Amino acid sequence: MAELTANQLGAAAHDDNGHLSEEEKNENLKLGVWLYLASEIVIFSIMIVGYIILRINEPAVVEQAHEQLGVGLVTANTFVLLASSFFMVMGLRAMQGGNRAGMLRWIGLTAVGGTVFLIGQYIEYSELAHLGIILGYTDSQWSTLGMRFYAPTFFHGAHVFVGVIWALEVLRRGAKGRYDHNPIGIEMFGLYWHFVDVVWIMLFTLIYLV
Repeated sequence: MAELTANQLGAAAHDDNGHLSEEEKNENLKLGVWLYLASEIVIFSIMIVGYIILRINEPAVVEQAHEQLGVGLVTANTFVLLASSFFMVMGLRAMQGGNRAGMLRWIGLTAVGGTVFLIGQYIEYSELAHLGIILGYTDSQWSTLGMRFYAPTFFHGAHVFVGVIWALEVLRRGAKGRYDHNPIGIEMFGLYWHFVDVVWIMLFTLIYLV
C-alpha cells in the first residue's frame, strides 16, 4: 500500500510539473496532423469546385475530353495507390507487433507504390500534352480544361511526392529502432497517406468517371 501511495504521489507530482505522458504526446502529434490535413481539405475543395463549375458551364468540352482520353493508365495508377495504402497499414501492424523487418518491408512497398504512381502520372501528362491539354492558353479546343485539370491533379501528385519522401524517412528511422517502442511516427505518416488516397479517389471519380 505504501508503495502504491508513493507511485500515486509521484504521478501527481509529474502532472503538477506539466509533463505529458507518452500517450498524451502521441495524441497531440496526431491532432497536429489532423489540423494540417483539414487545411489541405480546404485547398482541394476550392480546386474541385473550380472543376465542377467548368463541368457545368462547358459540358461539351469535358465530354469530348472523356471520349479522347482512356482511363486504363489512370485506373491502374489508382489501383497502385490503393495497394500502397494497404501496404502502409500492414507496415504499422507489423511494427505494433514488434516486427521491425516486416515494417521496413511493407513501408518500403508503400514508397515503391507512390513512386510508381508518380511515374504513371508523368506518362499521363505527356500523353495529354500531345492532345493539347496543357497548363495555359492555346488554340486547342480543350485549353480551358487545362487549368481545372492540372491544378488538383498536380497538387495531389505533389502530396504523393512528399509522402514518398516521408516514407523513406520512416524507413531510415525505423531501421535505427526509432519506432520499436512507440510507432507514433508511422501512425502520423499513415494518416497522411490515407488522406492522399481518399483525395485521389474523389478526383479520379469526378474528373475521369463522371
